Amino acid sequence: MIFKFFFWVCFFGLNALALSPAPYLPPMEIFNWWDKAQHAIGFGTLAVLAVMAYPLVSRYRLAVLLCLQGAAIEVLQYWGRFRFGDWEDAVANAVGVVLGLLLAKFLGKILSKNLGQASVDSHQN
Repeated sequence: MIFKFFFWVCFFGLNALALSPAPYLPPMEIFNWWDKAQHAIGFGTLAVLAVMAYPLVSRYRLAVLLCLQGAAIEVLQYWGRFRFGDWEDAVANAVGVVLGLLLAKFLGKILSKNLGQASVDSHQN
């Protein structure tokens, strides 16, 4: 239950930040690595939280839905007059989703291994 709360807080927070007017945006550059890293970090965090909040939903489905959300944000930014949506940001969002899902899988293996070992150790005492 707590993971669903954090997922939805992050989901709405990320969307609010992505779609709000941002007069502080720097002038457009050819390619800004830090901007792309921020997109990937945001959507990676969202992907990890999605796996934890909805463990019975397939990761493929989560990946598709989160990538569609990342693309939708960029389309809305493109159509809006406050932001600059572009395909490179959508790709960075998708990369973040994939990396987040891989991280969630890795963390899941570590946790299940450690929890499995802890339950075996507790039965030996």
